[in-house]
Amino acid sequence: MKLILASSSLYRRELLERLMIPFETMIPDVDETPRPGETPEQLVERLAIAKAQAVAARQQDALIIGSDQVAVHDRKIVGKPYSHERAVEQLKTASGKAVSLYTGLALVNTASGRIQSEVVPFRVVFRQLNDRQIENYLRKEQPYHCAGSVKSEGLGVALLERFEGDDPATLIGLPLIRLVRMLENEGVDVLQRP
Repeated sequence: MKLILASSSLYRRELLERLMIPFETMIPDVDETPRPGETPEQLVERLAIAKAQAVAARQQDALIIGSDQVAVHDRKIVGKPYSHERAVEQLKTASGKAVSLYTGLALVNTASGRIQSEVVPFRVVFRQLNDRQIENYLRKEQPYHCAGSVKSEGLGVALLERFEGDDPATLIGLPLIRLVRMLENEGVDVLQRP
């Protein structure tokens, strides 16, 4: 069975390459608007499944990986900033505080119809940041398409005090430890491949 990552994210693709197994990528067409009353955990699990299913509808005999992530601060979803001004606001709000990340992960087997899904939590604690640090970071990194304005695999790590979670890949958007287990449930052992 072929393996397909249902994502346009370069970061997720780079993470999946760490497992050293062949895969393709396809971009799912999914409306990511939260539903009324939906918790962050429900949102990311629903979207991870929806992304995988959107690609699965066009495939046979494939394993499709879907993933979605949100950052949550003070019980509010913190999305991608898309602008400098919004990124400044997000980082000032997070300064000296903890932000929770929830990553939904889904694996759809198009041959059997089986869907595995899970929500993987992760927390980051921000250092106390001043305006100049925030401005310099944003000028250098420009993380306007990263949830919470942090690109932790780059200079964004300098904004953080500590990580709290089981799988560091979760922070970037694809929980590899959980994914390896899901793949094994479908008969794919990444350590047994030549």
